[in-house]
Amino acid sequence: MAFIQDRVRASLRPSFKLDMISVLIIGAGSIGNHLAFACRQKGWKVDLYDNDPEALQRTQQDIYPSRYGQWDDKIRLLAEQSFKPEYDLVIIGTPPDTHLSIASKLARDLNIRFMLIEKPLSGPDLQGLKALRDQLESTGCLALVGYNHIFCQNTKIAKDLISNEAFGAPLSLHVRWLEHWGGIFAAHPWLPGPESSYLGHWRRGGGACGEHSHAISLWQHFSNVLGQGDITEVSATMKIVETEGVCYDETAQTLVRSDRGLIGSIIQDVVTAPAQKTMRIQFENGFLEWEANADPSHDAVRFACQGKPQEVRLIKKTRPDDFRGQIDHIEDLLSRRTKAEASPNALSRGISVMQVVSAAYESSSSGASVQIPKSL
Repeated sequence: MAFIQDRVRASLRPSFKLDMISVLIIGAGSIGNHLAFACRQKGWKVDLYDNDPEALQRTQQDIYPSRYGQWDDKIRLLAEQSFKPEYDLVIIGTPPDTHLSIASKLARDLNIRFMLIEKPLSGPDLQGLKALRDQLESTGCLALVGYNHIFCQNTKIAKDLISNEAFGAPLSLHVRWLEHWGGIFAAHPWLPGPESSYLGHWRRGGGACGEHSHAISLWQHFSNVLGQGDITEVSATMKIVETEGVCYDETAQTLVRSDRGLIGSIIQDVVTAPAQKTMRIQFENGFLEWEANADPSHDAVRFACQGKPQEVRLIKKTRPDDFRGQIDHIEDLLSRRTKAEASPNALSRGISVMQVVSAAYESSSSGASVQIPKSL
């Protein structure tokens, strides 16, 4: 699908100041805590809402202080949906099958200018995506989708290398997002297993292909960096686990082709330990590899060009750094240092990822390749 330019028509308030940004976060789970901390590091005002009082208590007494040293008393916890139209940014960190209805309601009730929706954007049936896109475009609200790895330093370094090195034409692009979901449940100890949330149900946005859709986002991002466009053809094979209480893809192996003919693959699973999160681009004159969590303290980029020895660049990071770049990008959008149509995480990109997810399930079920339409 061609990149759709998402534009913001709402103007900034005359009194707008970056250190006075007001944020509403919906959902006090793991991602809600990560993004609350990232926003507070900017000095932004944060309200955190959850309809479960136990989730709010867990945030204040356990999750946030155990991750960041102590509870931040400037975060206001909300248990009632009595939101006032005073927020510059709304973040939706609830299960994916609730995203669209929540986003639509908040956009209608609060006249929001900026919205961040956690990945995956929705379930794979794609129902409601066009309606939400049309609604947000009509109100001037810019929605981003939470593929935060697009803004990590190793991604930026890889993009700069592609621009500055004489790699030649790209020949293939492969992404692996192989991660046992024990790490997810360790971050959500209140969930006993995949049956207790959307994670164990592919139709709700769980399973390997939905939960690890970072892999698809990364493939699409670098395909566009290379000038090869979005994925237009998918051929997938999945291992589906269906037992009492769950139905999910344990492994998803997907062959893809972009609209300009770049061939590659995307492999995701929820069983590999230790995890492997890698991308490799093979060029005429060399290669480039991207890796998340190359070791516990670093991301990495490896490359070689025109027969020269391989170079490795290690990027020191902590877990909060995984989200800092995304919030930096939102700050740039709020301040208009970055034009909205230049966002690599705009809603149109999130929709494109979900079209690939949907096509992968269809292909695996039918045994045939699936063409992705240029428009939703």
